[in-house]
Amino acid sequence: MFVYILRRLSQTALVLAITSVLVFGGLYLVGDPVEILVNPSADQIEKERAAAALGLDKPIHEQYLTFVKGAFTGNLGNSFVYARPALEVIFERMPATLELAFLAMVIAVVLGIPLGLYAGLRPASPVSKAIMAGSILGFSLPTFWVGLILIIVFAVQLGWLPSTGRGPTTEFLGLQLSILNAEGLRYALLPAVNLALFKLSLIIRLTRAQVREQSLLDYIKFARAKGLSTRRVIGVHLLKNIMIPLVTVIGLELGSVIAFAVVTETIFAWPGMGKLVIDSIFQLDRPVVVAYLLVVVFMFILINLVVDLLYSILDPRVRLADVKS
Repeated sequence: MFVYILRRLSQTALVLAITSVLVFGGLYLVGDPVEILVNPSADQIEKERAAAALGLDKPIHEQYLTFVKGAFTGNLGNSFVYARPALEVIFERMPATLELAFLAMVIAVVLGIPLGLYAGLRPASPVSKAIMAGSILGFSLPTFWVGLILIIVFAVQLGWLPSTGRGPTTEFLGLQLSILNAEGLRYALLPAVNLALFKLSLIIRLTRAQVREQSLLDYIKFARAKGLSTRRVIGVHLLKNIMIPLVTVIGLELGSVIAFAVVTETIFAWPGMGKLVIDSIFQLDRPVVVAYLLVVVFMFILINLVVDLLYSILDPRVRLADVKS
């Protein structure tokens, strides 16, 4: 397993290097940050002075080499807008995104697995058909549209929940989290539900498919033939086996929730990493955009590694030492 982890970490370094090249080059082609950051009435000398101060007067390859040298020491550059280290700006926003992603996945898992289990065990019932119809809507409806509807219904018309922003926070292990107090949870609920909708639909459909498939296998028939109760057959035998693919999908989807929370954070003005990177793209704040993407890619790879390790624990047939890829 140790060799497998080392191999995955070496692959991580390669992926981060390729990502940095693509993002750095792409942002260079988009536009000149000086045109946005400097007053439009400034003369050419002032623009050149600003470009020199930001290191933008050098050729692209020299700028990238400077970035790489700093990256090896943990410095991904200073934000053009905030005049602070880009990683520091991102880490300030990270708790807001992580708590939103965590709450969204909790909602998706806590509701998705029982609903999918029921739909798989009783596929012909009207309730199961309604569950599957709802899962199709969850796949089909655009996230931004659902977010606006949630705001109109629950914030504007009913007035139950706040529409935008992040509520009061509570410190936990050095992090400022809003979901640890009731008022902060009220602010997080609407964006979390909006973010969870697609994942909820995915988990429902995957759970149902696994239940339908596993229910026809011999070990389930044998367990029933032994006279085991339905609760024991489902809870001990069926649920344990369907959790193997579910853990894989849930882990991957957690990474995607963190990476693609941009739309939800923008709609609900949630001060997380997603909203930060959108603002940084419009302002051509290259260090923040590059640092954000590298952080997200690293988190995504790390989550995948943890999922692989959990998979080997859940399924004894999988031995990571034997994995060649």
